Amino acid sequence: MAAAGLSGAVVFGLTATSVPTAAAADNILRSDTAVARSCFERPLPAGTKGTAQRTVTSGVDGLLQARLAPDGSGTGDWDIAVFDQKTGAVVAASAALHSVELAESFVTKNQQLLVQACRYAGSTKTVKLGLDFLAITPQGGATTAQVVRVQTPTRADKDKLLGLDLDVTEKGDATGVEVVLADDADRKTLADAGLRSTVVQADLGAQAVANAKQDRSYAGRVAKSALPSGRTTYRHLYEYDYDLKELARKNPGLVKAFSLPNQTWEGREVNGIEIATDVDNSNDGKAVNVTMGVHHAREWPAGEHAIEWAYELVNGYKAGGDLRSLVSKTRNVVIPIVNADGFSISREAEPKGDFSRFDYEMKRKNCNPNDSPAQYRTGVCKANPGGRERGTDPNRNYAGFWGGNGASTAWNSDTFRGSAPFSEPESRNIRWLVSTRQVTNLITLHTYSNLVLRVPGVADVRPPLDEPAYKALGDKMASRNGYTSEPSWMLYDTTGSTEDWSYWATGGYGFTFEIGGTEFHPPYETGVVAEYLGQAPSTGAGKGGNRQAFIDMLTNAADPSAHSTLIGAAPKGYQLQLHKAFQTPTSPVQNPDGTVGTPIYVADTLNSTLSGTGGRFSWSVNPSTRPYVAGRYGRDPKGPAQANFTVPNPPGVPAVNTNFPADPTAERVPFHVDGMPKVDNGKFEVSIAWASPNTDWDLYIFDSAGNMVTSSASGGTTSEHAVLFDPPAGDYTAAIVNFAQPAPTTDDWASLNVSFASPVPTTYGSKEPYQLSCSDKRGRVVGLTDVYIDRGQTVDVGDVCGRSALLRKK
Repeated sequence: MAAAGLSGAVVFGLTATSVPTAAAADNILRSDTAVARSCFERPLPAGTKGTAQRTVTSGVDGLLQARLAPDGSGTGDWDIAVFDQKTGAVVAASAALHSVELAESFVTKNQQLLVQACRYAGSTKTVKLGLDFLAITPQGGATTAQVVRVQTPTRADKDKLLGLDLDVTEKGDATGVEVVLADDADRKTLADAGLRSTVVQADLGAQAVANAKQDRSYAGRVAKSALPSGRTTYRHLYEYDYDLKELARKNPGLVKAFSLPNQTWEGREVNGIEIATDVDNSNDGKAVNVTMGVHHAREWPAGEHAIEWAYELVNGYKAGGDLRSLVSKTRNVVIPIVNADGFSISREAEPKGDFSRFDYEMKRKNCNPNDSPAQYRTGVCKANPGGRERGTDPNRNYAGFWGGNGASTAWNSDTFRGSAPFSEPESRNIRWLVSTRQVTNLITLHTYSNLVLRVPGVADVRPPLDEPAYKALGDKMASRNGYTSEPSWMLYDTTGSTEDWSYWATGGYGFTFEIGGTEFHPPYETGVVAEYLGQAPSTGAGKGGNRQAFIDMLTNAADPSAHSTLIGAAPKGYQLQLHKAFQTPTSPVQNPDGTVGTPIYVADTLNSTLSGTGGRFSWSVNPSTRPYVAGRYGRDPKGPAQANFTVPNPPGVPAVNTNFPADPTAERVPFHVDGMPKVDNGKFEVSIAWASPNTDWDLYIFDSAGNMVTSSASGGTTSEHAVLFDPPAGDYTAAIVNFAQPAPTTDDWASLNVSFASPVPTTYGSKEPYQLSCSDKRGRVVGLTDVYIDRGQTVDVGDVCGRSALLRKK
């Protein structure tokens, strides 16, 4: 929605004015009838059942905030919409699940507005209306934002890039990462760091304008897309919330809408739905599969894919077949918008695409003002002196490895981690969900870079014991959408991310999907329709797309061998509870002054419940031993490592080449790696060295098929070191590129050294139990036992409600 009359201007400097009212009673809205319908679709005639209206004239050029709050007792669901009286166009709206609503957008002085409140459901006949108009002063100038690919062939290069607090995207590989440079200051920061880059997109502002035009064209010519909902345009927050409650209203017994326990900083509800047979019995023991989107506000396709998956499940259940069977065996939770404040601001902003401080469309973080300097804490999130830079990155705020590499301590960084683990309502909401359910499978959706990411997020953390099965599941999903399946650290280190807490704390498989390969919110036709369905030009064309990848994840959730199962008997109305309490350590905490402190220990509690039905039960659960303590994946050596060897530098020096591999000029040295049964190599390291740091040789390693398997191309050093773990036996070629040569002398590299190391053996930790208790209908504990259970295992706990026993399964 465009900012009316401001033509994309960026604003701060607010002066609040009250809406003129004849009496305080004007702020109480009443309807004696509830009618389930859209409040924002159009202005309804005065006196329409289920509505209450007010007219008002804006006294400012600035921001309108229209709020609803419950009035008196009772429960209900009221929505609100504000329309331009002349055109009938919606200016702002809110359609959350209860009667706590915030609709905000830009208005112009003397603009005549119709405020329409609609009683959607429930017993509450009255609500309180609050209207504020905030005068604002345009700020900010035009800049040219670009996307560049920064060369980061080594871990040190990636760490150096992350330390610059630039807007680093999720698109990258072993040798480079794409970064948004908002202005000349960003370009200078990158240049001063000595990191090399090439321009990928020269003008993001022009691209934003073109995308908006393409979206209007697509929606104009396509009445209904092939998506499960038929949608043709990106939703607004109020449309997400309305879709959720309409899915629930139209599918009783199968779909239930709910709100997460923590409201956002601006007072919004965060909403989701459950989809399951007998949906109201959330303690039915089925495996829980969670899909969520938009931790990061500007990543609009993430929310669209999540809600289309909800439609997919409902439509598929009704249609019968495989999806009906999978839905019957599982409980699915979909939360399309985790960061409701940030997304609403991003979605309602005028397209600018310059990534400046006041480009609210490109806001990534939430709306927490408290960690910014005092001068930036004034003003509402949609218009304030800190602009889009104010707030916390919710996906750097979880306890898993919080405080280490891959997150920023700077308030204005797009990866600012927050003041403490779980300091933000968004991360606390997901923590609550995962901690109160047996979430066996979780996908969190982001954009962009065509990746299926799994733990660990930090290179120094070894993979978990689940790595073989974990990787196989990621690879299978990646075969559907054409993405790359890899551990998150292979992109770059990230700490405080969703699955690096949820998996290590609970054992439920967690993945991040980075949807699409070009933009944060590309045209709807390509970024949503094609990516979800697996149509051209997506990388999943003809393979099933994200739709089929989601089905693969659901199939895994329904598979007992992929989690654990408790069986036994319990009287009807009795409650079984699995409990575990522990401390989750963060990383050693990096402080803003560069010092490193001790880890913080965060108290975590997992409590999940099953309701007895009067007979035998089956309860899908995660393994009792947390992956954090279970051990780390490795393998025992089956032979010695290969002997190290050296290959001499062949005669001659190749010409200087700053454009490899587009320009293939290089010196090539072949070498061979042995394999079983002769040797068992856990890794090899190829290295070269020369005399002067002013010289720059780069090193790239290719396998026999011509695939680059590892590289090292740093600058300002006198050596390069390329490492490959678990190298397959075969022939390899080292390409040595002469990137820079100081005149007038030639500083050639010496010899090529290849060294080998044995694999690191698997390590095992101690096993942990769940505490399983049974409570009778009056809440008294009548049975208690410890239960040890591994992935893929079924444990019979017997009649735990009939005796107080200590059963141990090791």
